[in-house]
Amino acid sequence: MTVPEPLVSTSVAASRPGGKSIQAYIDEQPVWADGTAVDMTPMTAMQWRILILAGAGKFFEGFVVFLTGVALPLMVKEFEMGATQHGLISAATLFGILIGALLLGGLADRFGRKPMFIAEMIIFVVFLCLLVATPPNWPHSLALVVFCLFGIGVALGCDYPTAHLIISESIPTSDRGRLVLMAFGCQALGMLIGTAAGYIILKNIPEIGAWRWMYATAIVPAVIVAFGRFFVTESGHWLLSRGHVDKAARETARLLAREPRYPRQITLSPQVSPHTAHHQGYAELFKPQNLRATIFASVPWFLQDLGTYGIGIFTPTILAAALGHKAVHARNLSDLIANDQLAAKGAALIDVLLIVGIIVAILLADRVGRIRLQIWGFIGCAVGLLLASFSTYAEGATQMVLIFAGFMLFNFMTNMGPNAQTYLLAGEVFPTRLRGTGAGFAAAVAKVGAVMTAFLFPILLKDLGTQTLLLILVGTSLLGAVITGMFRIETTGVSLEKMG
Repeated sequence: MTVPEPLVSTSVAASRPGGKSIQAYIDEQPVWADGTAVDMTPMTAMQWRILILAGAGKFFEGFVVFLTGVALPLMVKEFEMGATQHGLISAATLFGILIGALLLGGLADRFGRKPMFIAEMIIFVVFLCLLVATPPNWPHSLALVVFCLFGIGVALGCDYPTAHLIISESIPTSDRGRLVLMAFGCQALGMLIGTAAGYIILKNIPEIGAWRWMYATAIVPAVIVAFGRFFVTESGHWLLSRGHVDKAARETARLLAREPRYPRQITLSPQVSPHTAHHQGYAELFKPQNLRATIFASVPWFLQDLGTYGIGIFTPTILAAALGHKAVHARNLSDLIANDQLAAKGAALIDVLLIVGIIVAILLADRVGRIRLQIWGFIGCAVGLLLASFSTYAEGATQMVLIFAGFMLFNFMTNMGPNAQTYLLAGEVFPTRLRGTGAGFAAAVAKVGAVMTAFLFPILLKDLGTQTLLLILVGTSLLGAVITGMFRIETTGVSLEKMG
């Protein structure tokens, strides 16, 4: 049976004289030779390649950051760390993410999406290898571990805006939320697999240095991803914003290459001529026309990260403390590893709800809308944390049920709502020429919250107790819902070319 060849686009933009905009070409829906309309915009091989390689970056973030929760007890034992050093190890990667998002994320607006997309993964591989090679008895080993975790974070921080931009500027508007969140969902998969990998390695290598093997498992996959990123297209939107009209047309043609071929020729419309004015760095984010977007993209994400990273990294620690598996009760290394295994198993079970939450977000983001999901997600997070806080009044099986129910509800609601939607919205609400800078700034502000939580959590957990800490996070979650409602900017179904 011969498949009819597509002829023209069904979009209104097709009728514009002199060509169309880049997004109009990406959104183009073909009709067949017999006049039958196609009710979707088929994805090309290049679009799928970009999506998969970007998703891999989010996977590594979840894998490494949450693997640290399993590796921490072993690091504490090997380096004989106190509470402050414990906080430094926990915060190093998150502080690196902050710096990477702030300093490198904005470079995607200057040098392009693709160069930074490649560079960040190379940086990730280099520091990962150095971390694994850290000698156990060297006087400066702890400092090197902190430095390597920081370097890994810098690479992951750059990935926050860059991965989002290279996806969202390459895919159809109607599917943008679903596909960006599909890639973002790989973070939840990384969290789960990172925790599970830690448990499996502990089970098979019950040694104090097993944490090195945990991180080593990411090296080969990361090298493969870094190599693959050399073969993606540059964003046509970015090229056009820099005045490179011919290059934008060529890269868009590469992006949309398919069989049978359509569109047959890329002719950019003069109505969307290049916007070559360069922005004034981060200062432009605070100009009146961009201030609302800056607050909306940054503050709810900051409040979300206070809870998500604190709970995520220290879920094994909280479970161990609440369920009676504290490391201080360990009589020897075998007891310590056994306790770490128990906590890792519990954390892995809870982390499954992260996967369920992101699946729901993928299904609903383009239907229900980003704002509703973010507001109700924040409220759900508060309910989950409140439920977990009640466990301090219970004992035995009831205590366990409250802790697991509360954390599982939190993980589901955060990934359905604020954890997913803040990431999605930060890469959508700014104009193209400012998008990398704005998304990078928002991610950096968010990671201020993550670093604060990671560094202070072990100290506050000891000084304030589990219940007080959880109640503080209940308040920040409710505040996130309020700020979202006050500064809301709904981007569902809106073309990126209309942003700003």
